[in-house]
Amino acid sequence: MVDLDRSVLNSSVLLLAVVALSCDDSAGMAGPNGETVATVEFVYQAPTTIDPNVRDQFPDCVAGVGRTHIHPSWRGFGRIDMSAAGAERWDARFTDVPVDEPVRIRISDPNTCAQNPTGASTDNVFANGTRLTRIVDTPGSGTEPGLGFRVDENGVVTP
Repeated sequence: MVDLDRSVLNSSVLLLAVVALSCDDSAGMAGPNGETVATVEFVYQAPTTIDPNVRDQFPDCVAGVGRTHIHPSWRGFGRIDMSAAGAERWDARFTDVPVDEPVRIRISDPNTCAQNPTGASTDNVFANGTRLTRIVDTPGSGTEPGLGFRVDENGVVTP
């Protein structure tokens, strides 16, 4: 009877370990085409309301940008709106970031129209807690500044 209980216990421990590993989505996973992908949480620290002075001075840029959003290279630089997570924070989470290859993003923020005529922002952007600092070109309204990085299968980001 004791051996049976140990067998059941060992099976339960193994099942719990498998469940715990499958819940950790920061580790490398297989993407739809079999490539390894990781989860990356982007945080952009900036106001989540539009500055009325910027709106008044740069109305075309502000209207063109609209809501703060991100353009990821692995999704063809398509626009994806970010979520406001407080007065000074925008978030976006992706579970399909290619592992061990260079990728790029562009953040577009209407408040940045005062510094950049397209609203592209390269300041105060973090990926999995790492500040992104490598400025790269991205396609948009011509060539626009963005940020480049790599992520490994454990979700560790290198700018």
